[in-house]
Amino acid sequence: AGQGAVIGGAVGAIAGNLWSKRMEDKKAAMTQATAGTGIEVARTPDDQLMVNVPSDFSFDVGRADIKPEMRPVLNQFAQGLDGQMRVRIVGHTDSTGSDSINDPLSVNRAESVRNYLADRGVSPARSEISGRGSHQPVADNTSDAGRAKNRRVEIFLREPQG
Repeated sequence: AGQGAVIGGAVGAIAGNLWSKRMEDKKAAMTQATAGTGIEVARTPDDQLMVNVPSDFSFDVGRADIKPEMRPVLNQFAQGLDGQMRVRIVGHTDSTGSDSINDPLSVNRAESVRNYLADRGVSPARSEISGRGSHQPVADNTSDAGRAKNRRVEIFLREPQG
């Protein structure tokens, strides 16, 4: 099983991202820091750490200003990040309003998170941002609860490749 595991691990590393002990440690720290908050911390199938911050912790409707409740989560995320780790921040909105409002709002939300993390030592050069507007909902937009789930920011962390 040893040789097969080594080959499988090498194929996994080539095909996706590297899931290291420090990634596992960061996942454990984020899971502990966000326990009971509704914030989702998970390992993605392609070996990234994903932190999904819903609107009740992240942003008010129509706003890109980070809510005070989100600051401790971002502080924990920034703490102890290796200088080589890469960060991707994706902003989302609900379907209220037009794409001409939601698309830039989602980018502005991602940018607010990047700027906050930069103030805590995470180099913007290691970060990328994007906005999806209302185009990738995770819940039904016909209810207040569903729209609240769709107003979110997702933060991904990965080890550098190569």
